[in-house]
Amino acid sequence: MAECSDQGWQSDDRFAESFVRARKARGYGVNRIRQELRQHGVDADLADSPDWMTDMDRVYTKKYRGKLAMTTPQERASRARFLAQRGFTSSQIQDFFKRLGAAGEYPDID
Repeated sequence: MAECSDQGWQSDDRFAESFVRARKARGYGVNRIRQELRQHGVDADLADSPDWMTDMDRVYTKKYRGKLAMTTPQERASRARFLAQRGFTSSQIQDFFKRLGAAGEYPDID
């Protein structure tokens, strides 16, 4: 294994980059990706992504676009649980909901 690493045939950085890209494409958040990297024995800090808002927006839009507005606390909690299960942090979810507004709708939607 050490010889493979020395020759550049095996790299935790390349593995993590590929793994993170694949997991983000499937709609997973940073917490879930970090956990899975730890399970593979790779540095979990390699999962940091500056564009988590874009990732969360894509996941949320896919699931909730065209559905009724988020009018009840129960619906808001349900949507927050969905995003948390995907691996987004609570602070990320709160920031995302602030951006959506009280009704849970995008500002540019009529």
